[in-house]
Order: sequence, then C-alpha cells, then structure tokens
Amino acid sequence: MSLATAELPTDLAALRAFALACQGELKAAQTAVQLKALEIEKLRFQIAKLRRMQFGRSSERITRQIEQLELQLEELETDEAEDVARAEASEPTMPIPVRAKPKREPLPEHLPRQEVVHQPDDDGACVCPACGGGIGKLGEDVTEVLDYVPGHFQVIRHVRPKYACRTCDVITQAPAPAMPTPRGRATPAMLAHLLVSKYCDHLPLYRQCEIYARQGLELDRSTLCDWVGQAAWLLDPIVAAIRAHVFIAKKIHGDDTTVPVLAPGLGRTKTGRLWVYVRDDRPFCGDAPPAAAYFYSPDRAAAHPAAHMATFTGLLQADGYAGFEKLYGPARTKPGPITEVACWAHTRRGFFDEWKHHKSPTAKQALDRIAAIYAIEAGAAFVPPSERVELRRETVPLLDAFFDWAEATVTKLSAKSTLANAFRYAINRREALSRFVSDGRLEVDNNIAENAMRCVAIGRKNYLFAGADSGGERAAAMYTIVQTTKLNGVNPEAYLRDTFARIAEGHPISRIEELMPWSWPTIAVQHEPREN
Repeated sequence: MSLATAELPTDLAALRAFALACQGELKAAQTAVQLKALEIEKLRFQIAKLRRMQFGRSSERITRQIEQLELQLEELETDEAEDVARAEASEPTMPIPVRAKPKREPLPEHLPRQEVVHQPDDDGACVCPACGGGIGKLGEDVTEVLDYVPGHFQVIRHVRPKYACRTCDVITQAPAPAMPTPRGRATPAMLAHLLVSKYCDHLPLYRQCEIYARQGLELDRSTLCDWVGQAAWLLDPIVAAIRAHVFIAKKIHGDDTTVPVLAPGLGRTKTGRLWVYVRDDRPFCGDAPPAAAYFYSPDRAAAHPAAHMATFTGLLQADGYAGFEKLYGPARTKPGPITEVACWAHTRRGFFDEWKHHKSPTAKQALDRIAAIYAIEAGAAFVPPSERVELRRETVPLLDAFFDWAEATVTKLSAKSTLANAFRYAINRREALSRFVSDGRLEVDNNIAENAMRCVAIGRKNYLFAGADSGGERAAAMYTIVQTTKLNGVNPEAYLRDTFARIAEGHPISRIEELMPWSWPTIAVQHEPREN
C-alpha cells in the first residue's frame, strides 16, 4: 500500500518517521520516472541511428533491430501514459511524470468535419441564467477531436458559443463535451478502433502510424501510446469484473502458452507466459454468460496459476501441467479443493505424432479407439447435463477397454520410446480422463481453452514479441475484454465505442455490471451512442 493512503500516526516520533518515509517514497517515484524518461530518449536515439544505417546488405538485420526497439519504446511510452492517468485520477499526492511531448499539431485540413454546437441551455431561450435578462454573443470556443467512422477518419468540431448578459454581465457557456480521457483528442470511436487494431487485429502502434500516414493523418506514436495507456487504465474495473465472473464458476478450462518478451538491456528476448481461464457453460445449456480471463507472467512457475485461482474451487479442465498438481485434491482447504479434469485431445496428440512420423500401427489403433469415444461425444454437445450423462453410458465400456488395452500394450514397448510415454500419460490420468462421463457439465477435452489461445498465436506471428513485461500484462487485460466480447457474440469495436462513451458521461462504478460484454446488447438498445 502506498504511504499516500496510509493513516497518519498521532505520536510525534512516529509522525517524523512517517514524513521521512513519505519523502523516501516520493524520491524513489521521481527517480523511477526519470529513469523511464532516460530509457525512452535512449531508445529514440538508437532507432534514429539505425534508420540512418538502414541500407545495404545488413538492412534486414537492422530492420529487425528497429522493430524490436519500436516495440520496447511503445510499451515504455504506454506505461508512462497509464501511470499518469492513474496518478491524476486516484492518487493526487503521487508525482505526476512531466514528459517532453511532441507539439500538438492541428488536425489535417483535408479530413471531413462535422460541427456540433453546444448551446448553454437546451430549450434555446437566450436568457441570462442569473437574472433572466437578454444575452448577446461574445464569441465561441472550438475543440476539434479525431473521430473514426468505419472506413475513414473525420474531425468533430465542438463549438461552444459564449454569451454575456446585457444586464448583469454574467457570461454563459455550455460545458465542454465529455471525453473518455482528460484533455484527450480521441473520441470513444477512435479509442475503440485503436485498441481493436492492436489487440484484435494485432497491429503494433508504430505500424498503425504508418497506415494512418498513408491516409494523410500524421499521428506521433507517442500520442497513440498516450491514448492506449489511458484507455487501458479506464478499462481496469471491467477486466477485474470479468476475471471475478470466471472464477466464481464451478467449472473452468485453463491453458497457457509462450510469448517472447524483450529483455531490457540484453538485446534479445526471454520467454514469458500468457494464461487463460475460460468459463463457458453453453455446451451443457448453462445460463451463465461465457468469459475468458487472461493473465501474464514472466515464467511458468507454479505460483502463478495458484495466485490466479486463489479464490476458485471446483473443476479445472486442463493439460497435465505439473504446476497444477498442488492445487488438486482435498488437501487444498482454502477456499476449497480443485478437481482435475484431463483432456482427451491432449492425450490423443502423443499418439497422433507417433502415427504421423513413424506410422506405428499401435498408435493408429489408439487413435481409432479414441475416435470411437469422440463419435459418441458428437451427439452430446449442447444438451442438458442429465441427457449428456445418459448418452455417455455407451462411452464407459470404451474407456475401460482402452485403458485395459493400454496397460497391456505399454509393457511390450521400450520404456524410453515416445509411444510408451504417450501410453503412460493416459494411464496415469485414467481417473481424470474418465471424469467427464459421470458429470454432464464436463467436456471430453480442453479445446474451449485452446481455442481461446488462438488470438495469442496469431498475435505472436505479427508482433514477434512483446516489448516488456508490462506490455504482456496490458495485452492480457485487453485480450480478456476482446475475447469475452467475441464469446458473447458482440463486436468488440462497437462494444468498446459504447463503453468509452458511457465512461466519459460518468457511468458509476457501482453499476459496473451494466458495462459487462454480456450485458451490452440489451443495454445498448436503451442507451445508443450519441450521434456526432
């Protein structure tokens, strides 16, 4: 907890110690801000130097270096913007970073403009609110903001005429239009487009700058970083609420995958992890809306999933990751046990690889036996739990036959062979692999979680790596929103556009449930986005 929010001691000596500690915290925060600013300037200098060298036979290698540095700089600048938003909004005593920002240029003249006039009163009765006398126009204030309409950009000119009372000289003017970010020049539609392009279409910000430049819109990357950082901070309560919704379920799916992350100062990447936990009750006709909660960690230590699922108790369907082992069983009393449910698709993969590479007839027989289980399972999708259990009665003898055959076959194989490993993987998880038969809420495999990881795999191909650990954490938060909207059949850009508009209008945090992706279609009918 920050000292800024701690209670003041009453004892004089304790108060003196507290003041010294506050000074130390302030000094450390200021030093961190200065170091981050120096790192940003260093990266800008390195990128500029490499761009001057970007010719000749080594140009491909230099281009790769530039891309690495661009992503690292992008994450640092976005971190800085998020820190500023948090400091300004929640902890006014924290030092607010002072940044050398690029000069704010006027928005391009060639973009179409739409004018919105904000009169000081809605009924058009041009009278002084103080004395009721007549008023005369003094002038007007104009604020231009950048808006995105699918397919093109436009500028919205918010015009606020200024009036003075002829009797008492009181000046009257409509308040400035509400924007999602303080002093922002991006409309909710622009912020939504920026986030979806980055986290759904997997376009880094420096590439978006290049795309916008081809349309005649010159936007500095640091400006986009500001917008992304502030927008990510605004969405934090929604991300937290989605994650809470996932972990109150009685059954979830879990998976993880690697993500290369730039290691600061080393010029190479390290391997981070992205984790996903999915709540999806639709296959057994459950009423709870589906949701996906993503997390980032710098490694694959077992402490990370333990922290993610600190409040979860129930059924976890996942692969055979050893880090889950300590979470399973009755020994976990707080908040309660987690029951392992294994994945037949993961089990099948070992046999499939052996068949693909060596055409082993034993592996082919295993695949055929597993296929028979899946054939029955095809008819058990999207039916109530009781019906699923009834349909799966035919699966029980197939499972018993498979494991009896597996235990007899593995003794005939070389203990070090990959095929023997595939058999042992299945035999050791017999109970967890059979659990789905008697519980209609469970699936035969963990494909629900694996499908939720496809966005990460696509992003990994486009990004090549994340710019920093903080970038991985921000990506996990944004994936949580984007993928949850998709699971609920909602257009993520339309959802974010409307959500940012509500936040700008002061939507109370006590009604956060109304901003959930699964609530959006019905709420949006009652509260359509304002016309520009």
